[in-house]
Amino acid sequence: MSASRIRKVLIITYYWPPCGGAGVQRWLKFTKFLPEYGWQPFVLTVDPDYASYGQTDLTLLKEVDQDLLVYRTRTLEPYNLYKVFTSQKKIPVGGFSGNSKVSFTEKISRFIRGNLFIPDSRRGWIPFAIKQAKKVINREKIDVVITTGPPHSSHLIGSRLKKIRNIKWIADFRDPWTDIYYYPDLFHSRLAKYLDLRLERKVISNCDHLVTVSNSLGKLLQEKVSQPIDHKISIIPNGFDQDDFPASAIIYPGKFHITYTGTLAKSYHIDEFILALSELPDGIKENILIRFVGIVPPEIIRNFHSAGLEHQLELVDYVPHKQSVEYMLNSAVLLLAIPDLPKNELILTGKLFEYMAAGRPILCIGPVNGDAAAIISGTSSGVCVDYTDRAAMVQAITDYYKLFLENRLLVKNHQAAQYSRKSLTGQLSGILEGLF
Repeated sequence: MSASRIRKVLIITYYWPPCGGAGVQRWLKFTKFLPEYGWQPFVLTVDPDYASYGQTDLTLLKEVDQDLLVYRTRTLEPYNLYKVFTSQKKIPVGGFSGNSKVSFTEKISRFIRGNLFIPDSRRGWIPFAIKQAKKVINREKIDVVITTGPPHSSHLIGSRLKKIRNIKWIADFRDPWTDIYYYPDLFHSRLAKYLDLRLERKVISNCDHLVTVSNSLGKLLQEKVSQPIDHKISIIPNGFDQDDFPASAIIYPGKFHITYTGTLAKSYHIDEFILALSELPDGIKENILIRFVGIVPPEIIRNFHSAGLEHQLELVDYVPHKQSVEYMLNSAVLLLAIPDLPKNELILTGKLFEYMAAGRPILCIGPVNGDAAAIISGTSSGVCVDYTDRAAMVQAITDYYKLFLENRLLVKNHQAAQYSRKSLTGQLSGILEGLF
């Protein structure tokens, strides 16, 4: 690569504005800061007229740099048939988190998805993306290609481009592949599991560098292949954009809101948290409001009612990212729940870092030995308690309420700066440089 010309990187991502949700934020922010480190990003994504998005957020289009070239292609999606076959009007979000009762036709549709669309139902984008990527690589003289998953079918695009263009390729794993928590819900056959795992191993082995969001996920991916790959695995967690959390917006909350943002599933097991709220002294319980911003299963809502907490419950539907941040900032405590599933210690949700940026204490319900718990403890951002430790939940809420009354609730966390999107982009730049 000549040092006399600007370095160029093509980012291949299915999820891009106007798609909403946490999966968009990671590479939207990387593209924002990469030029400051001497890299010119280009983006290849799907045309929203053909895409299958679980959520949309038109406000994110305003965050895309006007100088960024974004190439969009068609795709073939099975989800239109899925919606007809299952009578579902919306695409499943967060691993079927909103589906508490699974109908027979829903089971059949999941079986078809898990066995006929390997590795995932977005694989129809692959030929369109490869065709466009080849043109972009030639026209723009791209130096590096980055693919990000889920959907992990995006990595098959990078694998093919590396073979036919002999170009440097980085695979970014935001979530596990064959170990993702909703994998059993897809009813894979033994053959489908074998084929899927073989594709996963091929991507891990053939990429020039592998980036993922947590140490535990990095170790899990290493265990997938027999050859040592430590030298080509880097951990770049998700983070927060300080521009989304200006100092002027961080004010002391007027009410004791405990807020959860994002999708919630029954597997998150907040039953003990609900009971802990019901056991609080009346002087505290009556002054607490529990706010959920996003999708909440009906069973969880019923549990709040059964515990006599219906008047403490506030439900807000999915909102644009900017408004979600405003809800975080207008809270006393931020609730983080991690699915109670195998290997959940490696789950490191992006909202954790935005919670940290909001300057509110975090109450995390999840594995106390997990990556999220380690970061919360290491940055003094809050506490993590086990799903069954009701007493610890009562104590944490009581302690935070006392601090709230004393105007001492806000968290001044200087250690959180290491998770700023700009700082993390500097790490990505170092990895890109290391390829040459």
